[in-house]
Amino acid sequence: MSSGVVNESVYKNAVIEVLKKAGWEYLYGPDIERADYRDPTMPDAVRSVVRKLNRDTPDDAINAALLKVRDIAGGTVLERNRIFTDYLQNGIEAPYFSHGEERTAIVDLIDFDHPERNLFQVVNQWTVIGRCERRADVVLFVNGLPLVVLELKNPSKPETTCHDAFLQLKNYQYDIPELFTCNQICVVSDMVLTKAGTITADESWFKEWKSIDGKKEDQSVGNFETLLNGLLSPARLVEVLKNFICFDGDGHDAHKILAGYHQFFAVKKAVRQTQRAMAGDGRGGVFWHTQGSGKSLSMVFYAHLLASELRSPTILVLTDRNDLDGQLYGQFLRCKKFLRQTAVLAESRVHLREFLAKQKQNGIFFSTIQKFEESDDALSDRRDLIVIADEAHRGHYGFAESEKVVRQKDGSLVTKRSVPTARIIHDSLPHATFIGFTGTPIDEGDRSTREVFGDYIDIYDMTQAVEDGATRPVYYESRVVKLNLNKEVLASIDREYERIAAEDEADEEVIAASKRDLSQMEALLGHDDTIESLVTDILGHYEGFRRDNLAGKAMIVAYSRPIAIKIYERFLAKRPAWKEDGVIQVVMTEGNQDPEPWRKIILEKHYFDLDDWHAALGVETKQSMIYEKESGEILRKLSLKAYGDGYKIMIIWQPEKMNAATANKLLKILEEPAPKTVFLLVSEHPEQMLATILSRVQTVRMPRLE
Repeated sequence: MSSGVVNESVYKNAVIEVLKKAGWEYLYGPDIERADYRDPTMPDAVRSVVRKLNRDTPDDAINAALLKVRDIAGGTVLERNRIFTDYLQNGIEAPYFSHGEERTAIVDLIDFDHPERNLFQVVNQWTVIGRCERRADVVLFVNGLPLVVLELKNPSKPETTCHDAFLQLKNYQYDIPELFTCNQICVVSDMVLTKAGTITADESWFKEWKSIDGKKEDQSVGNFETLLNGLLSPARLVEVLKNFICFDGDGHDAHKILAGYHQFFAVKKAVRQTQRAMAGDGRGGVFWHTQGSGKSLSMVFYAHLLASELRSPTILVLTDRNDLDGQLYGQFLRCKKFLRQTAVLAESRVHLREFLAKQKQNGIFFSTIQKFEESDDALSDRRDLIVIADEAHRGHYGFAESEKVVRQKDGSLVTKRSVPTARIIHDSLPHATFIGFTGTPIDEGDRSTREVFGDYIDIYDMTQAVEDGATRPVYYESRVVKLNLNKEVLASIDREYERIAAEDEADEEVIAASKRDLSQMEALLGHDDTIESLVTDILGHYEGFRRDNLAGKAMIVAYSRPIAIKIYERFLAKRPAWKEDGVIQVVMTEGNQDPEPWRKIILEKHYFDLDDWHAALGVETKQSMIYEKESGEILRKLSLKAYGDGYKIMIIWQPEKMNAATANKLLKILEEPAPKTVFLLVSEHPEQMLATILSRVQTVRMPRLE
C-alpha cells in the first residue's frame, strides 16, 4: 500500500466509496446472515420493502407475488430473466380472495415514481452456490434483489483487463445462473476501462457510459466514476430500469438491450421537447444520431417513455416505402412486450384514418409518406398525436408551393404546381406534433430538415460514435484518378447547355432538369478509356498497397449495371486467373432484358444450385433476385460459406435500394474478418448509399473524377 500501487482490493474499495457517496448503503457479504446460499436475494429485505411499497395490497396477494419471484419457471437463464424483468418493470399480477371472490392485484417490486422509498445496498464478496460456489466482487441490491453485478480486475496487472472480467462474468452465468435471474446490468472494469452490458451482450456490446448529466465535456473518456455516478446512482438506476432496458425479440434468439448513454439523454430531451411542442407550434425537433448509433432502438425507448409521460398518446411512424418492411417496423414488433402494445401497419390512407378515429389512446401505427399523397383531405385533427418521421432528411421538407416549367414532347412549355411532401403531411394532421429522426439532416434552402421539425434536440455525430465504438472509423485518402473522359461527348453537352440557356422561355430549373437528362453520364463513365483508367488505378492501389497490408475490405462505387459488367470483364482481361480462382464476383439482380452473357456471369457466380440452397435456407421464392425480404440471410450465408478464403471482389448492384434490414445484414458481411473481399457496390445514386454504409465499413476510398 505504501508503494502507491492500486491493486484489486484498493480499487474495489474506491468503487464502493463512490457508490456510498451516491447513496448506496454498504454491507460486507460474509457478515450477512443467510439461510440458503443458493438464494442470491436477500429475502428478508425483499419481503419488508415490498410490503412497505404495497401497503394497500392484501397480504395474500403480496405473498403470492413473492412466491412468483422465488419460483420463476423457465428452462434457461434468459427465459427466467425475461420473466423477472417483466415483473420488475410492470409489477406482478397476484391473485387473492375478497369476500369469497378471486381478484387480482398488481404488486410492485420497485417504486419508480419515488426512488427514495426504495432500499439501495452495495455488497462485496457475495457468495452464491449453483453448479459450484462462486463469490462475486460487487453486487448492487435494490429492495433485496441483486440487479447489478460488477466484476473488477486488478489495475496493477496489465495482463488482466476488462476482457478477463467479461469472461469471468460469462463463467458466472454458467456456474451460478441463479445470480442472473434478477440481473439487469453487468459491469466490467479494470479501472482504465469501465463498461456496462446485459446478460446476452457479447463483449463488443459492453459500452462505456461517458456522461453524468448529458454534457459534452464528459464524453471524451468514460472513467469508472462517470459510469458509477451516471448510470448507477440510485435515482438514475431506477429510471434506467423502468424505461431504458428492453428485450429485442423472443425465444432463444432474444437480446437484452441496455440503452447507451447517448440514447438515454437524447430520448429524455426528446420527450421534454415533445411536451413543449404540443403546447406550441407542433415542431418537436430533430433527433440527429448518426447511422449505426441505434436510432431504431432510440425510437422504441422514445415511444415507451412517451406513453408514461404524456398520458398514452397515439404515435404515427412515417417512413418511406423502401424502409417499411425493414428494420424499423420489425424493431417495434420485436419490442412489443416492452412497449406493451403491438405496432400496426396501415394498409391505406382510409385504413389509417379509421385507426386514428377509433384509437383514442395509445396505439402505434406505421405508414408510408406516399399514402399522404393519395389525397389532400385531413386525416385527423387530434392534438395528442405524435408523428415520428424516420429518416427525416428523405422527403420530409418544404412548406412553400412552387411552380415549374416543363417542356412537353411537342416543344411547348407547361407550368405545373408542386406541393412539398411536408406541407401535404402537415395539412393532413394539422394539430399533430412532429419529430424527425435522422442520421444525415439536410439544410439546403427550401430542403431544410430543421425548418420542418424545429431545432436539433440532440446531436450524436460520426466523431463521437467512432470514439464510443458505436460505428466504424472512416479514413479518407484524397486521390485523383485520370479517367480520360471523352472530350467530344463533354463538348456536345456544353453546347446543349448553352443552347438551352439562350432560350428566353427556359428558366434555371428547366436548364437544371435538362442538364440531368442530357448529361450522358453512362456514355462518359462507361467509355472504354474511362473503364481502362479506373480498373488500372484500382488494381495498382489494391495490389500495391492493400492486398498484403490490410485485412479488411474496400468498396468501389460505380454507376450502372452495364458499367459493372464492363469493369468485371476488364478485371478478368487483366487478371485472367481470377476467374478460375474465384477472386472476382458479381452479385446483382437479374433483369428480364439482360443480355445472355450477363446471365451467365450472374448465375455462375452466385446461384450455385438454386433448388438446393433455396431448400436449405427455407426460402420459398424461386425468383432470381437476391434483394427481397429474405435476401440478406441468403447473401450472408452464400458469401461466408461458398466463397472460400482468398481475396475476392464482389460486385453489388444498387445497394441503396435495399431495405434497411437487408442493408444491415450486407454490412455485417463487410465487417467479417474473412473472407477478405473487395466489394464493388454499383449505384446510380452513390450519395444516398454512402450515408447508409459509412458508419459500418472500416476503410472507404472514393477517388475524385477528373
